Amino acid sequence: MSTVLGLLFTFLWSSAAIATKFGLGSTTPLALATFRFLSAGLLLFLYVYGLNRKFPWPKPRQWLPLIVLGLLNTTIYLGATFWALTYVSAGLFNLFVATNPFLVAFFSYLWLKRSISIKEWLGMLVAAFGLLIATWPSIAGGEASISGLIILGIGMLSMAVGSVYFKKVNLDLPSIVINTWQLCIGGIVSLPIAYFLEKDTFFFKPDMHLLGSMIWLVFVISIGTMLLWFFLLKQDPVRANNWLFMTPIFGFILAAVVLHEQVTSFDIVATVVVVIGLFLSGNIKL
Repeated sequence: MSTVLGLLFTFLWSSAAIATKFGLGSTTPLALATFRFLSAGLLLFLYVYGLNRKFPWPKPRQWLPLIVLGLLNTTIYLGATFWALTYVSAGLFNLFVATNPFLVAFFSYLWLKRSISIKEWLGMLVAAFGLLIATWPSIAGGEASISGLIILGIGMLSMAVGSVYFKKVNLDLPSIVINTWQLCIGGIVSLPIAYFLEKDTFFFKPDMHLLGSMIWLVFVISIGTMLLWFFLLKQDPVRANNWLFMTPIFGFILAAVVLHEQVTSFDIVATVVVVIGLFLSGNIKL
């Protein structure tokens, strides 16, 4: 059952980039991201503190960690990735997601003094080489700008730092409460940022693409998939994190089928190299 749930999580997580691509044809990226955060956060807030009143309010000492997590995991990570998807393909985005466990391991080494073995370092280097293979044709062909890749990299770094920070602060709150406040805080902070950065480029088309994108991103990803993620984390954090390694495979398939993005030999080779890096690191075992 855990394998089925893990594969379901990976499939749904990979689909987020596809849904975002659809929404980006109807409005600007930061506006789309902010609307997603606030909508999902409000729905969760109404459920947690309205329909179901058994969940606790954060204590005074817990507000600072929640604000930091909201900034790292919502405002910066999701905001940056939405922005980056205007410059890079959905398939390439999902390949970058697969590196998050390595970044988490690296920051855990720096911050939590977690030891990293030689084979883990080797795996990281091989996976990084795989990313270089994937990104080089897009850069050379002008399909993905340097700025887009930098924004995407900032988002992945923020997610990794947020994951390590979450482990370090060890908040004594239910997962659904943490997710509620992450989304609410992240959305509130994103609102003025989106206004100042997109006030001259903002557009809004209330079409079916926008509606479908928002329904999927809010209900399936921000609420459903995140709750599934928290469930997997409670079962086994290491195994849960390893499911992110499968995102390039589902990502390239979904991007090819739904968005008709071309899957090149570079994409295939890069995915194979990244997977080899995962096996070398010992994160995935046959």
